[in-house]
Amino acid sequence: MRTTYDFAPLWRSTIGFDRLFDLVDAAQQAGTEDNYPPCNVERLSEDRYQISLAVAGFSADEIAITAEQSVLTVEGRESEKQQREFLYQGISSRPFKRQFNLADYVQVKGASFDNGLLQIELVREIPEAMKPRRISISGSSASNVRQIDGKAA
Repeated sequence: MRTTYDFAPLWRSTIGFDRLFDLVDAAQQAGTEDNYPPCNVERLSEDRYQISLAVAGFSADEIAITAEQSVLTVEGRESEKQQREFLYQGISSRPFKRQFNLADYVQVKGASFDNGLLQIELVREIPEAMKPRRISISGSSASNVRQIDGKAA
């Protein structure tokens, strides 16, 4: 049983959260789309990630990786090859398009293709201006503080 949520009340009272609502809508619909080719999304460290796609039957030149704004797109199209007669074809080589939404400041650093696995390396690089910084506190020094004499009870 699927539950859908109505975000209309939130649209009226929030500004700038439209991307978040779009991501939630996309996640709700994700169960209905094709999940080919299978993939793993792995966190390697605090700011490093890796996406691995099982693309058996494809070569590196038949796969296109595009990073545009905050969306990573991986597309595969098998080039025209000679017709072959299969008695059984268990390895799928149909065209595919997988998209991954990237968080702010996540950059694609590279991709490698080895033994039918496409691995895409991602790194989150937060600009210096956006990183937390320590703020010094100014005020009166301890020499300006006077203690009031009081008798102990």
